[in-house]
Amino acid sequence: MLTLEKFEEASELVKQVTIKTKLVYSEYFSEMTGNKVYFKPENMQLTGAYKVRGAYYKISTLTEEEREKGLIAASAGNHAQGVAYAAKKYGVKAVIVMPTTTPLIKVERTQAYGAEVILYGDGYDDACAYAIELAKKEGATFIHPFDDLAVACGQGTISMEIIQELPLVEYILVPIGGGGLAAGVSTLAKLLNPHIKVIGVEPAGAACMRASLDAGKVVTLPEVNTIADGTAVRTPGEQIFPYIQENLDGILTVSDEELIVAFLDMVENHKIIVENSGLLTVAALRHMDVKGKKVVSILSGGNMDMITMSSVVQQGLIQRDRIFAVSVLLPDKPGELVRVASIIAENKGNVIKLDHNQFVSTNRNAAVELKITMEAFGSEHKLQIVRALERDGYRPKVIRPSL
Repeated sequence: MLTLEKFEEASELVKQVTIKTKLVYSEYFSEMTGNKVYFKPENMQLTGAYKVRGAYYKISTLTEEEREKGLIAASAGNHAQGVAYAAKKYGVKAVIVMPTTTPLIKVERTQAYGAEVILYGDGYDDACAYAIELAKKEGATFIHPFDDLAVACGQGTISMEIIQELPLVEYILVPIGGGGLAAGVSTLAKLLNPHIKVIGVEPAGAACMRASLDAGKVVTLPEVNTIADGTAVRTPGEQIFPYIQENLDGILTVSDEELIVAFLDMVENHKIIVENSGLLTVAALRHMDVKGKKVVSILSGGNMDMITMSSVVQQGLIQRDRIFAVSVLLPDKPGELVRVASIIAENKGNVIKLDHNQFVSTNRNAAVELKITMEAFGSEHKLQIVRALERDGYRPKVIRPSL
């Protein structure tokens, strides 16, 4: 049972493996939304996410005999590192089954905490099925990433810290994948103050909890499709679902495009790196229909590999018209390229890529194609450059940049 007594016990225990993630006030998002917005930066935990809370408390509930038999978990990221780190603190053997597609850096970080890593399957479902089978075979304890009440209790300690630091908090936004974090956070929040509204946030391409709440029972999505890989869950937890039904006040969904914008907002305004799943609550701030409220967004993690980060930054700059491209047709004669470049320079555009295609037409004297990718300050500046090209007789066609 998720009782106040258990939450209090867990809150004391997790202090042994967590750092104090004090609330960060956001002037930028407060002005944007008309609320007083704070972030709970769980991305700053030693393992880069909140998952160590639930793993550590779960291990504390095991008997010595159970610990000696070892732990087994399945994960492609944050849960793996959380279990590995918690197991190391307890001096317990941990085996983590990870999909073969897991980025090497995540595998190495998990191993660095002392866990044995087994690579199996093409995705989480395959890895999880194998891990459960392995746990039964070896008599080890399987640590589920979300469908476990002890794990949910550990995750819920976040609410205790939020309310201790901001007693008058009115809204808490929490990411939802399988629902363990949301179950713990919402249940404890209601136990401490029934007036606090707890809103779950899911990616639009993996909204399994909303579908389940609408159906009144746990349902499985036919597929999931989102860049928020940490919350790309098809089926929410059976054990934690009743707590979600009772304590969650609503669910918001956000698109992948909104997560990309939220990443740039956090980097540019707070210098904070947050992974896509952790950005769900940031993107959801724009969807809230309240004003003048004290709102806390939980940033669940910050484990993002550099390739993903680079891609998100590029897509974000394109979305904001900070990078754009145009195609123009030019006569194939000396000086035309310089003329176009001069127009762009006079309007303070910065060319980053040129693609000069002489074979767009069989009549090269009539036209060759020039694709120009450039940097701008935003949508208004982009429009200024396009209009300047139009005034000089060109017919620029805005196209998607190819970086």
